[in-house]
Amino acid sequence: MKVIKRDGRVVDYDKSKIKIAIEKANTEVTKKEKASKEDIKIITEYIEELGKKRILVEDIQDIIEAKLMELGKYELAKKYIVYRYTRALVRKSNTTDESILGLIRRNNKEVMDENSNKNAIIASTQRDLIAGEVSKDLSKRILLPEKIINAWEDGVLHFHDADYFIQPIFNCCLINIGDMLDNGTVMNGKMIETPKSFQVACIVTSQIIATVASNQYGGQSIDMIHLGKYLRKSKEKFEKEIIEELGEDFDKKILDKLVAKRLKVELRAGVQTIQYQINTLMTTNGQAPFVTLFLHIDPNDEYIEENAMIIEEVLRQRLQGIKNSAGVYVTPAFPKLVYVLDECNNLTGGKYDYLTKLAVECSAKRMYPDYISAKKMKENYEGNVFSPMGCRSFLIPWKDENGNYKFEGRFNQGVVSINLPQVAIVAEGDEDKFWKLLDERLELCKEALMCRHYALVGTPADISPIHWRYGAIARLKQGEKIDKLLYGGYSTISLGYIGIYEMTKLMKGVPHTAPEGHDFAIKVMKYMKDKTLKWRKETNIGFSLYGTPAESLCYRFARIDKERFGTIEDVTDKGYYTNSYHVDVREKIDAFEKLKFESEFQQLSGGGAISYVEIPNMKNNIPALETLIKYIYENIQYAEVNTKSDYCHVCGFDGEIKINKDLEWECPNCGNKDHSKLTVVRRTCGYLGENFWNVGKTKEIKARVLHL
Repeated sequence: MKVIKRDGRVVDYDKSKIKIAIEKANTEVTKKEKASKEDIKIITEYIEELGKKRILVEDIQDIIEAKLMELGKYELAKKYIVYRYTRALVRKSNTTDESILGLIRRNNKEVMDENSNKNAIIASTQRDLIAGEVSKDLSKRILLPEKIINAWEDGVLHFHDADYFIQPIFNCCLINIGDMLDNGTVMNGKMIETPKSFQVACIVTSQIIATVASNQYGGQSIDMIHLGKYLRKSKEKFEKEIIEELGEDFDKKILDKLVAKRLKVELRAGVQTIQYQINTLMTTNGQAPFVTLFLHIDPNDEYIEENAMIIEEVLRQRLQGIKNSAGVYVTPAFPKLVYVLDECNNLTGGKYDYLTKLAVECSAKRMYPDYISAKKMKENYEGNVFSPMGCRSFLIPWKDENGNYKFEGRFNQGVVSINLPQVAIVAEGDEDKFWKLLDERLELCKEALMCRHYALVGTPADISPIHWRYGAIARLKQGEKIDKLLYGGYSTISLGYIGIYEMTKLMKGVPHTAPEGHDFAIKVMKYMKDKTLKWRKETNIGFSLYGTPAESLCYRFARIDKERFGTIEDVTDKGYYTNSYHVDVREKIDAFEKLKFESEFQQLSGGGAISYVEIPNMKNNIPALETLIKYIYENIQYAEVNTKSDYCHVCGFDGEIKINKDLEWECPNCGNKDHSKLTVVRRTCGYLGENFWNVGKTKEIKARVLHL
């Protein structure tokens, strides 16, 4: 029998610890009240005869108390309860000690592996992680209501980003880069004026990204469309300089050739600046900026030709990759790229199809970009096309005082997610009980989300000048509070959800891809969406339903439920829950069916949605990938394409990585055995997620899996 400790560690059952605990209580009572050796034996045998494979330490203590009462040892039971309560107080006052020391000793795997973007060994990152543990401790002991904490620890809900909750900072945003470049900004008290060239605009953009990232958690998105005008400025500057060099009698063809040559150098250098700055700069929280570049050919753009050139260069540089410490070109994690498919580039003969073909080639080799269908997005967002935030969440449509839609310069206040499979487990197939329980837990999620909202209310603009005073979000006055930006839907606040698949299996006995399961799943989705709309109306706060990646939470919820409710076939036995509305990886469904099926759920998940499909051997399967991209344009708003290839981040090898005689994954090309620098697909299900170490009983499924 395994015992699950309060900190999540699993240890072997040891009956001597029960004996020691009772004997300690024995020393504080009279002889008549003491528990005999026979009494202790009865208690331990009762626990052992339960036949449990895993048991919580709290459950053992509950049993001891109950058995002492049954044996008539009331005074002893009282002493034991007092002793247990005292120990709980000691633990509560020192909840951060072991977690922080574990970071320093590098054995706190849960915290170290929580964010694959953070290297937890580096001193600067450790400082941020230590601060995060203090924030979580204070949040649990002081800042959050006890019922929210209990629900969080029981896996009823998840209070995201508690490691930043102690500070009044928000989740993710769309940086208003156009305003900051056109009207200037201030960083570190220094005025940054409007750039006069493309390369300077790229330098300023990368500096803005790093500064913004240092003053929030979550991701940032940049719409690259705003750089087109600066590429034209460079072109006009080069024309003027060359004309001055050539004099009045110049050949127009020679002029155009010389300008194009200089502009190409400027373009390459500028894009390279952004890519290298993002990958080499470290923000104050010890990681590279979690930034997304939004690549959209807008037919109404005055600088459409310049932006087509910028997008082409971004894709070419991503295709090439970045050299690692060994001098090998590898796929950089950032910036993430989101490419928009529109009428002019959807591979049906449009002027800019060549860009989409380049994007497809890039996807085949480098796993990016992700794809957004302008056609489907306009259907879902009142005719608008805009970037997702860095965390893959979407803003709800909002209009300014002039009736114009605005997306850049807006943000997300935070996220709380509900564990849907647990609702179904507790309901035990009873739908009346399910809906009642779901309603109760959604209200609990709302209360937790309001805690996030109230943590931001009253925040002065001076807490992060780059955001609130100098254009990233707003241009408020010194000392002005940000409150007006928290209401009216200007910013969003998100209800996340995990496990539509498992919930449906539990309640209907079939997955949500089956007709009966589909109807139930859609009903639940609509119910949750309606709840957020109701909350939005009641509070004037931008509540939305958010269904985007949260791989680590999929494992956390599944682990908690397995500990609480045991092994349940096709639910807790897998070790993970299926993310949001996604089809389970073991379902027999092809990529096209999957996208078509999930598109209905994306429409209901307006606060965030992305779907994944896999194409095996993608490098040699470009025609299939192009067919899929066409299908995305017609059928689904937002999708990402993965492959089933292994990958070594040291040498760039992308063949099959196997386990050596020592049961370690080893790159056959360079011998790399550092699992943090290997991507190995779980061959049992094809999953390609982030930060999961599955210690299986066979060589086939023992793998470290990192999200690319």
